[in-house]
Amino acid sequence: MMEGENSMDTKILLESGSNELEVLEFTVDGHAYGINVAKIKEIIPYETVTPVPNAHPSIEGIFMPRDVMITAIDLRNCLQRGVSEPGGLFIITNFNKLDIAFHVDTVIGIHRVSWVDIIKPNATISKAEESISTGIIKYEDRLIIILDFEKIVSDINPNTGLKMEDLKEYSNRTRNRIPIVLAEDSQLLNKLIVDSLNQAGYDNVKHFENGKQAYDYIKECKENGTLEEKVKCIITDIEMPLMDGHRFTKLIKNDDATKKIPVVIFSSLINEEMRRKGDALGANKQMTKPEIGDLVSVVDELVGIKAD
Repeated sequence: MMEGENSMDTKILLESGSNELEVLEFTVDGHAYGINVAKIKEIIPYETVTPVPNAHPSIEGIFMPRDVMITAIDLRNCLQRGVSEPGGLFIITNFNKLDIAFHVDTVIGIHRVSWVDIIKPNATISKAEESISTGIIKYEDRLIIILDFEKIVSDINPNTGLKMEDLKEYSNRTRNRIPIVLAEDSQLLNKLIVDSLNQAGYDNVKHFENGKQAYDYIKECKENGTLEEKVKCIITDIEMPLMDGHRFTKLIKNDDATKKIPVVIFSSLINEEMRRKGDALGANKQMTKPEIGDLVSVVDELVGIKAD
């Protein structure tokens, strides 16, 4: 897809659980960045926006394509590269139940890559990019920095993050040692989910930063005969390096030894298409990330805990 194309209808169909993703490459201030195509609703030419009084400096304003109000975020400002001028494109995204437009200069195209090939951020990127980057792809002769769009949005408006206030009703519950395995690559979210489960009484959460680490642990439990006592429920993100949540779910549900273990996909990417993919792979539940209180109630249901 080249600059000016206004929809994602041309995207390549990915087989579910293949451990691949499609990355849209775009530019800001002459630098190459990327976003998972699964987050994108459409790409449109820049439209004039209405400024919002007292808004965060990275918010350009609001506009209403097709009678839907959308907030426009200036990526150049987020990356500490100044302020964007009128022109360029809006990449309109949907995740965590939000429609957000990101202002970019140009769109280069779509690349299919494996999660295995995504390199962790290091000193090759600037400090501003480091805090909002999930990984780097080496493509032909250039590095494409994958940006953490969830973090960009939650930094601008913390209310879009996990709804921790929903956990109040789970305080002071009976403690238990039911073993839960968590795969989540964001250090912050990993800790918040573990803390949330702990608050809700779950004291035995084994957490990993990607699907491969979690799957290797489950394989080890299977091989040494401790699977039943060490894994009663799995919670997984979708977007993770080395092995994504869909591949992880597929491996669990295609193995007779593990297929009865309930799997909860807890991701910002749960839209209609992704829900179909997760269902086809055998996920027991799929939930969008802000709903941390609902996650606890779903885990209760899957492991047979009755609310106090």
